[in-house]
Amino acid sequence: MFGLFGKKIDQPRSEVLRAALGALIDPHAGETLADAHFIERAEVAGDVAHIDVVLDYPAAGFEAELTELLERTALGIEGITSAKTTIAFVSPIGSSQNGKPLPGVRNIIAVASGKGGVGKSTTSVNLALALAAEGATVGLLDADIYGPSQPLMLGSKHTPTVNADRSMAPVMAHGLQTMSIGYLVDDAQAMVWRGPMVTSALMQLLNDTRWHDLDYLIVDMPPGTGDIQLTLAQKVPVAGSVIVTTPQDIALIDARKAITMFEKVNVPVLGVIENMSVHICSNCGHIEPIFGTGGGEKLAAENHVALLGQLPLDLAIRTDVDEGKPTVVRSPDSPNALIYRQTARKLAAALGRHLRQDQFDGPNITIDEDGGDADG
Repeated sequence: MFGLFGKKIDQPRSEVLRAALGALIDPHAGETLADAHFIERAEVAGDVAHIDVVLDYPAAGFEAELTELLERTALGIEGITSAKTTIAFVSPIGSSQNGKPLPGVRNIIAVASGKGGVGKSTTSVNLALALAAEGATVGLLDADIYGPSQPLMLGSKHTPTVNADRSMAPVMAHGLQTMSIGYLVDDAQAMVWRGPMVTSALMQLLNDTRWHDLDYLIVDMPPGTGDIQLTLAQKVPVAGSVIVTTPQDIALIDARKAITMFEKVNVPVLGVIENMSVHICSNCGHIEPIFGTGGGEKLAAENHVALLGQLPLDLAIRTDVDEGKPTVVRSPDSPNALIYRQTARKLAAALGRHLRQDQFDGPNITIDEDGGDADG
């Protein structure tokens, strides 16, 4: 067997290489590279290891570290003196598994909370920007019809362009494809609408926007578990959801309700993000857990999901979105931006892991000993 440039593949040493690489644990997926099926190629030709890894989550911020780990592992094998590594990202197609797919969108992720005031919209926009910074093509839909906030947070006041077929082009903001009712109405105009009108408006925003080749569409949900949440969960192929909470007991109570709602409508909860985890004093840097400690971790453990990230209550995060330049854009190398990026990688990896388990595990089949039908 021959590899590149006619060099013969050393099959025994290639098997050793694949086994060594496969045993490495991906810190975002929480699985070995072998279990996650990330190793596309692991071959040794002469004294050179050729390694191709294809991730199902974007990881530009992790690529250098992963490359160093792969090559260090390869060079630890006798007879290998150099390594050539490529790392690629191909997003899974999750939304088509949960109903009719939305054109131009591979994965829809709902960002929700049980109550308002926990920083869900701030988290949504920074997550979307973090996924984009990691290498994905990302959209952001503001699903809060009564109180749209994304136009302000994105610093965008553009009106969407209407195409000849009456569809709307998404408004581009900081590299994101975005849509919000806030682009279509005056800031001071109150949306005094009943539930059916609100859900109809949301479906129009979602379906009439011509999303283009998105890896992920982040949906900033309104707080609570009402009409919009149920409509989105039941009529839209949502690939997964993430719950935003604070460590405070009152927020955790409502976050549990949001998790229960998604479970009832069969939308997987990919994890929990704890916002306002600690307060950082802008003057002296003193750190204090003013809303308590361990709430998000406890909520995640109770529901057998991952704690994806913990964000501080930091004045800079608030001022950044108020001024239309979220933290991931304004201060891309700041500690807070790096937390958002790591959280985004873990979120996308959790979605990939969920979809892989569905694909490889197959259906659950039980046999009724009384001779009844099988239950899948």
